[in-house]
Amino acid sequence: MATTGQVIRCMAAVAWEPRKPLSIEKVDVAPPKAHEVRIKVVASGVCHTDWEYLYEAGRGMNLRPFPLVLGHEAAGVVESVGPDVTKFAPGDKVIPLFLPFCEECDQCKCEKTNLCKKNWENTQAGVLADGTSRISCRGQQVYQFLGISSFCQYTVVPDTSLAKINPKAPLEKVCLLGCGVSTGYGAAVKTGKVEVGSCCAVFGLGAVGLAAIMGCQVAKARRIIAVDINPDKFQKAMEFGATECINPRDYGNKPIQEVLVEKTNGGVDYALECVGSPVTMSAALESTRDGCGTCVISGWTETEWMNVQVIKILMGRTLKGTYFGGWKSARDVPQLVEYYMQKKLKLDEFISHNLPLAQINDAFDLLRNGQSIRTVISLEDF
Repeated sequence: MATTGQVIRCMAAVAWEPRKPLSIEKVDVAPPKAHEVRIKVVASGVCHTDWEYLYEAGRGMNLRPFPLVLGHEAAGVVESVGPDVTKFAPGDKVIPLFLPFCEECDQCKCEKTNLCKKNWENTQAGVLADGTSRISCRGQQVYQFLGISSFCQYTVVPDTSLAKINPKAPLEKVCLLGCGVSTGYGAAVKTGKVEVGSCCAVFGLGAVGLAAIMGCQVAKARRIIAVDINPDKFQKAMEFGATECINPRDYGNKPIQEVLVEKTNGGVDYALECVGSPVTMSAALESTRDGCGTCVISGWTETEWMNVQVIKILMGRTLKGTYFGGWKSARDVPQLVEYYMQKKLKLDEFISHNLPLAQINDAFDLLRNGQSIRTVISLEDF
């Protein structure tokens, strides 16, 4: 391509400081270095984690350096590759990934985990392998959120944090597999291993929670109880496979875990927490059955503590966490794309709004007010 080896000037939504709206700016995106790939971002989902890192910075979330470009749930096309890149070429359709898959470390070789740590500390700090970002604005470095920054028309990512996908896949749909849908679906079918005929409870009905419901349905759970304080989400939950919906506020001061234990004659077999609240995490664990109940935590928080009464574990419950649904990112995401292409996995149904990059702050407002499931931002429409 004509831009290979050149700095690309394009538009991005820049977060200059915490708890302030994003600013649409012209930015410069440098060419990729060794083992890096520059991609043209076509579409990006707006994840609750993006909102949290901006508006809850330092409150349950580790403070990232500013300025930065948010966005981590995306799909695009390879524009150019840096030296020593062998698995990607210009024109490839790809999904960037905040979780790497180097194929070489002990974690990648072990089927029990997906937690590859290649470049982990750097990307968590908003920089790539050499300790710098490839994005700059007004003459200063702009950090890359989780090493991605998909609220930018072009970005550069490590070649171990990228999945090549079916060239026929619609990027404005499969971008959701970069985070939320993969996380919730995997929490049920991969980490939780929900069994046929089981009883499940899903806490939180955002995109992750709805994906968890979808996973429970695919696993042929007999009963799927959706739990949320926003009843406006109940119809969508039923469409995804919930068999009933519960609003904790309908039960006054009675803890939701007690409600669920009574309704299920002893507790659910699987509880999937998709909120990121320590209080909800404890409730989810306590809603499970003695002896064999499993609670999977997929909601995200970094600095908060969960309160667990020891007897709840001693009585045979299992408490598990999941990151990116347990999927080995670059290996498994292409297969999830194929499931969507074969109509075995829903994606279209998650998308409640489509907006251009210029309206990114409107997307955050929709998210904060509980009016959206997933807003997909078009980076081509500006």
